[in-house]
Amino acid sequence: MIRSMTAFGSARADLEQGSVALEFRSVNSRFLDLHFRLPDDLRHLESPLRELLTTNLGRGKVEVRVSYTRNVDADVPRLDPTWLQSLADQLEAARRVLPEVAPPRLAELFNWPGQRNNDAMDPQAWGAAGLEAGRQALVQLQETRAREGARLADVMRECATGMEKIVGDVEQLLPQLLADHREKLATKLRETVESAFPGGFNHISGTELSERLAQEATLFALRIDVAEELARLRSHLAELTHILGAEASEKTDKNSKRNAGSAGKRLDFLFQEMNREANTLGSKAGNVEVTRAAMDLKLLIEQMREQAQNIE
Repeated sequence: MIRSMTAFGSARADLEQGSVALEFRSVNSRFLDLHFRLPDDLRHLESPLRELLTTNLGRGKVEVRVSYTRNVDADVPRLDPTWLQSLADQLEAARRVLPEVAPPRLAELFNWPGQRNNDAMDPQAWGAAGLEAGRQALVQLQETRAREGARLADVMRECATGMEKIVGDVEQLLPQLLADHREKLATKLRETVESAFPGGFNHISGTELSERLAQEATLFALRIDVAEELARLRSHLAELTHILGAEASEKTDKNSKRNAGSAGKRLDFLFQEMNREANTLGSKAGNVEVTRAAMDLKLLIEQMREQAQNIE
């Protein structure tokens, strides 16, 4: 499946103590390049999020932004009732021996060893919420990538259709081009002989003239023969259609992510080969129509290559 590298995904996960918000921003890149912007309290999320992204993405520069909010009630420290009862029992036991022992103040209770960190964030709970938000954001990111990739594929299909038409026109033009050259050659030969030797055609047999014209026409046909280049262009167009239309069986192919991720690189190589054939076609051009066709082909190839830069 063709996927774009330009996409956005966001999600939010709620838990009793607050909520975690997460964003994925992806742009094109030759490799998978991950950048994390995490608050210090959720720095432990980087490792599972990195694993999540590397498992599901092939290429692209991805920026990960995570933020969190805590509920007001969660910021209020709480004292453990069981611990308070145990402390009261101990205070009563102490007063049996030392009746003047003063009870602890409330501030002292909150800073008592064992109670000081009761209001700290639970790494496991917040980490699970952050990872869940990451999974939801990834689904949105992949859906956006797929939609954008489908639009890019449509643009390239339109260009490929234009290329097929140009290749077909050149193929139909070649026989007429050879016939026109043969006619021009015969006219030029006749004018040259008549100018140098008036009535010279009376001394040249039709067989000799035909053989000479056949030789020149054969040499010209060999020089402008682009059948091989046109055949390779058609082969490349068929491969392009296969890449754009291939629907990887992601549920059964364990290497589907790797195969899908290579589509952009395969297309880039394919367009290089197309451009090579178009250049050869232009160098062998026998008239202005073929030259123009070669230029139009190069323009369409460049348009497709620019679109492929955003494909994963």
